Amino acid sequence: MGGDEAPGAIVIGALRAVETGRVGVTLVGPADRLKHELDGHGPLDHLPIHIADAPDSVSMDESPLAALRRKPRTSIKLAMEIAARGDAQAAFSAGHTGATLLAAHATFGALAGVDRPALAVTIPTLKGSSVLLDAGANVECRADHLVQFGIMGAAYARVALGAPDPAVGLLSIGEEASKGNELIREAHAALARAPLRFIGNVEARELFSGRADVIVCDGFTGNIALKVGEGLVETVETMLREEMQATMPGAGTPSSLDAFRRLRRRVDYAEYGGAPLLGIAGVTIVAHGRSSPRAVENGIVMAARLAEDRVIERLTEALAGESRE
Repeated sequence: MGGDEAPGAIVIGALRAVETGRVGVTLVGPADRLKHELDGHGPLDHLPIHIADAPDSVSMDESPLAALRRKPRTSIKLAMEIAARGDAQAAFSAGHTGATLLAAHATFGALAGVDRPALAVTIPTLKGSSVLLDAGANVECRADHLVQFGIMGAAYARVALGAPDPAVGLLSIGEEASKGNELIREAHAALARAPLRFIGNVEARELFSGRADVIVCDGFTGNIALKVGEGLVETVETMLREEMQATMPGAGTPSSLDAFRRLRRRVDYAEYGGAPLLGIAGVTIVAHGRSSPRAVENGIVMAARLAEDRVIERLTEALAGESRE
């Protein structure tokens, strides 16, 4: 029930994910409404897609803690319970990030040594991909939280991106250790002492350069940086298309259209589908509220891949190894 276009976009994306043959899906929400959505897609008895009835949901303007206490049968809470008891191997939500975080933390619990779970977004760079965290789970942080984000991000980069020795950077307003507010200066000193390959501060203009495999920041800063990047991509794409159509006669040829599609795939958040909530003892993918069916499909497939790759167990092992160093 989460997302700007829910439940329609969620149902379509889930169906597409199921049709890949890689996953089965349980849709959690009001059973009658979900059945009505599914009925519009023809006979589906041959597909592993099920419905779990949850009459309530958390709207974007509600306090997540109050809503979860007041509504014990919310869709996000039931989805987490289904995964926690082993009837599913992962949970996916494009709804209220705060409610998803609280429900996941209450149901799965946190990994050993983790005080604050963090959203780890994979971002495209000139060298491939990097991980930005936190991207919105924690608005206010302490320096030690940013150190934990660095350790979790490095472990995730090894597991998910195949980076053998991830370079960790701290997002700040300048490269010098003295730059930034008190939190950033304290975090810089703490990260320099941590068992990480810390490369120092990274300015916002370097976010997509690939200089760092992992970029650490508080959730408020990370969410703004992420959305500025999304908006810039959309604006540049529109401007580029307009200029090509105005000045290049061949802008509508198959070759130019293919170039546009390749560019879009490299920078479109829908290609990644969502962000794992690192530090939670269960695979949880949090997707953009504007998620299209394609983003939902890719997010569900990502959740399946992380479950298949035993990412929770591997992160637990990596975190334990980091803490011993």
